[in-house]
Amino acid sequence: MTAEGSLAVALPGGETSVSLAVDAAESPRGIVALAHGAGAGMRHPFLAGLGAALAGEGLTVIRFNFPYVEAGRRMPGRPADAIATWRAVVDHASGDGLPVWAAGKSYGGRMASMAAAEGDFPVRGLIYLGYPLHPPGRPDRPRAEHLPAIGVPQLFVEGENDPFIQPREQFDAVVSTCQDATVSWIEGGDHSFAVKGRKRAADVIGAELAPIVAAFVR
Repeated sequence: MTAEGSLAVALPGGETSVSLAVDAAESPRGIVALAHGAGAGMRHPFLAGLGAALAGEGLTVIRFNFPYVEAGRRMPGRPADAIATWRAVVDHASGDGLPVWAAGKSYGGRMASMAAAEGDFPVRGLIYLGYPLHPPGRPDRPRAEHLPAIGVPQLFVEGENDPFIQPREQFDAVVSTCQDATVSWIEGGDHSFAVKGRKRAADVIGAELAPIVAAFVR
């Protein structure tokens, strides 16, 4: 069952509110806060499919929008706004007394990692669904300098053909700098985990990742 609501967020420039969608498990063993990527909001079928499947695995999922999506903008706002939003969502999720994990598709996962690197981010672990190590074709612009500062376990779920992590040697080197990180590879997957020659709807693709995430969230 999915219920929607809103959450107040104190941004550096003032207070706002963001939308929430909660995919509730019947007897949850934990909570996964799940953020969208740069080009889609919390209702994207990939996230909805993953959220419903994780609820079936005994995990309540809180999907949410970043402020720029609420404002109707297509481009992400300041990282500080995304980090403040992440902190508000995790604080809200922690109110139930259950363990909380932070997960995000691409940009959403990277913003969670930045919040964790700054500290005071009470999650059991981080799940990156296609970590955007660098813009496609620009390995000279890595986004990884903060990752070694993260003390909680990190799971990278990555498509083998994702242009955001090529060359593979660079990605492997970055993962090796993390304190506690593992990688789960999706054979033939691109940045959206689509596989050439295997047509699947986005919600199905999301749902198929649920067992990987659920196995990490222990």
